[in-house]
Amino acid sequence: MSELETLAAELDAADELAWLRTRFVLDDAVYLDGNSLGALPVSVPGRVADVVYREWGELRIRSWEESGWWTAPERIGDRIAPLVGAAAGQIVVGDSTSVNVFKALVGAVRLADEAGDSRRDEILVDATTFPTDGYIAESAARMTGRTLRPVTPAEVPDALSSRTAAVLLNHVDYRTGRLHDLPGLTEAVHRAGAYAVWDLCHSAGALPVGLDEHGVDLAVGCTYKYLNGGPGSPAYLYVRHDLQPRFDSPLPGWNSHARPFGMHPAYEPVAGAGRGRVGTPDILSMLALEAALDVWHGGRDRSGGGEGEGVTIESVRAKSLALTDFFLRCVSAYVPEGRVESLTPATHAERGSQVALRCDAAADVMKRLIHQGVIGDFRHPDVLRFGFTPLYVSFADVERAGRVLGETLGETLGVLG
Repeated sequence: MSELETLAAELDAADELAWLRTRFVLDDAVYLDGNSLGALPVSVPGRVADVVYREWGELRIRSWEESGWWTAPERIGDRIAPLVGAAAGQIVVGDSTSVNVFKALVGAVRLADEAGDSRRDEILVDATTFPTDGYIAESAARMTGRTLRPVTPAEVPDALSSRTAAVLLNHVDYRTGRLHDLPGLTEAVHRAGAYAVWDLCHSAGALPVGLDEHGVDLAVGCTYKYLNGGPGSPAYLYVRHDLQPRFDSPLPGWNSHARPFGMHPAYEPVAGAGRGRVGTPDILSMLALEAALDVWHGGRDRSGGGEGEGVTIESVRAKSLALTDFFLRCVSAYVPEGRVESLTPATHAERGSQVALRCDAAADVMKRLIHQGVIGDFRHPDVLRFGFTPLYVSFADVERAGRVLGETLGETLGVLG
């Protein structure tokens, strides 16, 4: 056994979150793609079967009340809230991330409009953002008569002005894993009199966010990455308590009406975060998500697997940093010199829960890794991405991934040589 294998075993033996690994459906592969799709929690299949066969199959329409279907968007939002540093009553679950980005950004511009300052004719958007966020921002700007100005997060403080209505930023860069300064940038946006909208897709469930603590105005996020809600599981929208009475969604639907079953022709929004609802919730995927969140809240297993202690986001963050540190150490030890370059910041304050490595022939390298049971992903043109979900990734996984990467790149170097 090598020195790094021995160290991995010691780290796993001391890992206070190691017991959570049994709460997921895993195989012999090293799964480092949880930043794209989280692993399946063992409690989900039984819960989905119960929803399908009993709640839908037997109770049918009665389940909207008797099984709590109608209140699921707010109820599940309250379960996500502590994972992003929010008090209850500020998060509603439903729709996709893209739809919620649209609601939040247009809603932020409309909040700025209330001030009656016609000079606020500009939206700033993260120039490095996931493409869809940029597409949505461009559409929102055209719809609201604003000019869209792409800037990097580092350029935001100097780009802000009395013209700025809203700013859309990513907490963690999806390509490099860089963690941006949410507290500092939010404060800068507020000093300029604008509204801050944050995309939490690559941070929620991996590190502390502190929405309430840092006064974030609106935020959105997906649930199929570090929250392990399943493919296409519904996203969520955060609207800060004091802004909710003024939040004007660009997508008013019957689900967010104050009297949804009154079928009134005039729209009257419900009070609270429920203003973010639109149409009928996707119950099957929403309740699968709710079961997946049991892992965080005492590790409950609805199939009868017992009860564990609750999981804190602080403990998850500590393990995330330890995992990524160890991976970088393994890469340094195993990978031939000069074959990869880390795009992920070395400093903890600027690192999310993934490591991105620039590598020649990256697409082919990732295919080889996957064939050998180390599953990450590839981003055009030359980036290998490895996501570390602390709930189920072990240090032994990390050592194996670094070793296989080194062997693969060594073989590739030999072929190219």
